[in-house]
Amino acid sequence: MLACGVDQITSGPDISGISIDTRTLAAGDLFIALSGDHRDGHEFVQLAEKSGASALLVSRGTDCSLPEIRRENTLDGLWCLGEAGRHRMAGKVVAITGSSGKTTARSWLENMLNQQAKTHASIGSFNNHWGVPLSLARMPRDTEFGIFEIGMNRPGEVEPLSRLVNPDVALVLNVLPAHLESFDNIDSIRREKLSITRGLNDDGVLVVHENIDLEGVSHNNIVTFGYSESSTVSAQVSFEKNMTQVHFTIDCKKYGFQLPTCGEHRVLTSLGCLAVVYALGADLPRACESMAFMEPPTGRGNLLEVSGRFIIDDSYNANPVSMRYAIEALCQFQRGRKVALLGEMLELGDEAKQLHTSILDACGELDGVITVGEGFANAKQHLGDIHWGHHASAADINLIELAESLKEGDTILVKGSNKVFWVNNFVEALHSALS
Repeated sequence: MLACGVDQITSGPDISGISIDTRTLAAGDLFIALSGDHRDGHEFVQLAEKSGASALLVSRGTDCSLPEIRRENTLDGLWCLGEAGRHRMAGKVVAITGSSGKTTARSWLENMLNQQAKTHASIGSFNNHWGVPLSLARMPRDTEFGIFEIGMNRPGEVEPLSRLVNPDVALVLNVLPAHLESFDNIDSIRREKLSITRGLNDDGVLVVHENIDLEGVSHNNIVTFGYSESSTVSAQVSFEKNMTQVHFTIDCKKYGFQLPTCGEHRVLTSLGCLAVVYALGADLPRACESMAFMEPPTGRGNLLEVSGRFIIDDSYNANPVSMRYAIEALCQFQRGRKVALLGEMLELGDEAKQLHTSILDACGELDGVITVGEGFANAKQHLGDIHWGHHASAADINLIELAESLKEGDTILVKGSNKVFWVNNFVEALHSALS
């Protein structure tokens, strides 16, 4: 009860977990009825009871027979639970932010550190004002490493989430032109990302890409990563056949690892992760050994082979820089033709037209480009003969014809904003058409 921010102390049921979604609720969970813009969690309390919930956190009375904890604002109750989860854990905590690559970094760090100690991490993209406190609330007391994503769509979101997580290490992967329509300019995005430092412990470490301007950051304990010799983690890279060899230096000591993927963005993500391992004081050589087995999470650049043809599934989301990185990675593949299926990039504000054009200009080395959405409406005049067609939406693409156009050995990249391909399970449908 106290963990929920309720003063009175009464006996209650045993609670084995926390849930805000009846679709994933497990028996014994406390069900928190959150109210959003479109749905009210109180509509699902009966379903939560049928699914085996042990208690409810609600803002008003219900017809259920389950014990109830009352808060005027149930989201405040969830934040109290998240704060309690953080304070009961004596291990070290990492917070990750950036315009691109957060989930990949979180997944890779979780896999690396879990081989060294008990590790708890957020799942999926639980990186907002609901997902972060929920992930903290679910963290076991004996966790030795906790890893949490912090995302944002508009100003003022990162700092309060960072203060809640109270990290020992904060990783800022990058600052890219994503969600530009909600910010004045790219520098506003930079300041928002770097506000993660305000939640750091006094002796915590900021891990940041070498090219990010640190103006306005008062924190002094900083680890940088990148390609220049002045970076704390300084790397040299060679791209070989469908893999990457990385050598880097920390404290005058040399290390190396292989990545089973191509692309500069993957290299930078891996360097950011290893810089975090260094900042935590964890086993760096062991973490390097783990890198050889790291694949991106689904939709973040996975390589799928289907009947002798290949799909790079990067369909989860896109911004101008991540899309350019994905195209560069496609160009590094040394087999068959290279085809990009590009969906428009959303939330770019007044710079949308210019930024879409810059992506088309980056496609010159490809064998074919298919475009989707209004942002790429003028693709034909920029691409000429390598433009294989334009579609208003992904649903308009004839998957059978597309599959028949791809020859053995060809690789097709699928990349676009979340609403273009990912939410429509497009890659799954393309995979079936190619089978």
